[in-house]
Amino acid sequence: MHRRSFFRATLGLMAGSTFCGFRANGAAPAVIQTVLGPIRPNQLGTTLIHEHILVDFIGADKIMPERWKHEEVIAKVLPYLLEIKQLGFQSLIECTPAFLGRDPILLRKLSEQSGLHLLTNTGYYAAAGNKFLPPHAFTETAEQLAARWIVEFKEGIDGTGIRPGFMKISVNAPGGKLDETDRKIVRAAALTHRQTGLTIASHTGIAAPAREEIDLIEAEGVHPSAFIWVHAQAQALSLKNLNPYLELARRGAWVSLDGVATDNVATYAELLDLMKEQRLLKRVLLSHDAGWYRPGEPNGGEFRPYTAISRNLLPELKKRSFTKGDLQKLFVQNPAEAFMIRVRNR
Repeated sequence: MHRRSFFRATLGLMAGSTFCGFRANGAAPAVIQTVLGPIRPNQLGTTLIHEHILVDFIGADKIMPERWKHEEVIAKVLPYLLEIKQLGFQSLIECTPAFLGRDPILLRKLSEQSGLHLLTNTGYYAAAGNKFLPPHAFTETAEQLAARWIVEFKEGIDGTGIRPGFMKISVNAPGGKLDETDRKIVRAAALTHRQTGLTIASHTGIAAPAREEIDLIEAEGVHPSAFIWVHAQAQALSLKNLNPYLELARRGAWVSLDGVATDNVATYAELLDLMKEQRLLKRVLLSHDAGWYRPGEPNGGEFRPYTAISRNLLPELKKRSFTKGDLQKLFVQNPAEAFMIRVRNR
């Protein structure tokens, strides 16, 4: 079978599985919120859970939507989205946060033109020395920040009517410990979750701050299953200690291995082998952290495609006897479970 046909057939089979939304005590089924509106969890299909369409690193004090033109971004990005759709993907979680180039109208246009489900987010990004935090993030309380994010969930982002499907936050964690601003952002996310049911995806890296973040949300009554440990691959790549993957997955958190590239497939396959051996694939999420259009650079700069999983990782996992059921869990069931909107109480 031709390579492209193989991937389409494999992912298509995975997407064809059934998956039911959570229902408790007669409550309405959970939904997933896309930029085009809510869908049922079983409509999400085969999903890349951490990618970017556009990112602008100019800083919160300088960023403005006039720095990019939708038609130019669409001309650059749409072919990459159509490529992954042809490979069998149905959804992409767009993780660019506020003050870094989040643009829900752009995402809505791209969703309509590509036929992919796209999700955007609420929350604030505290990494990189707080460069991407607005001034009020330093003066307001966690409760006040949460109130802002809850309004976006209820009314839509910046008057667009487009609602976020999850929270994207981040922490600085100097020396591996959360600082005061980090703790406030994490508490705000926990408070927002309790009012909205939005999942917390936190750009973190190594395990020590992730562990502290989970402790904080648990103190606010939120179960670890509402928390995605973003860029968890940093633990293996930098510290070579794999025990925290098992520890935090067993606590219920999502372990997001979201930097798959053509040159690191062996490392990811080994991590997935470990999680499968320990029966913890049910807590793993996979993606590339790829893209993205860069305002201010000629033609939006260099764009990394969203294809290393299809073209490099999947063949390696097949060699390691990963079954269609394993892949269905990683790319269909786990994303739907992770991003369905429901309050997860401790």
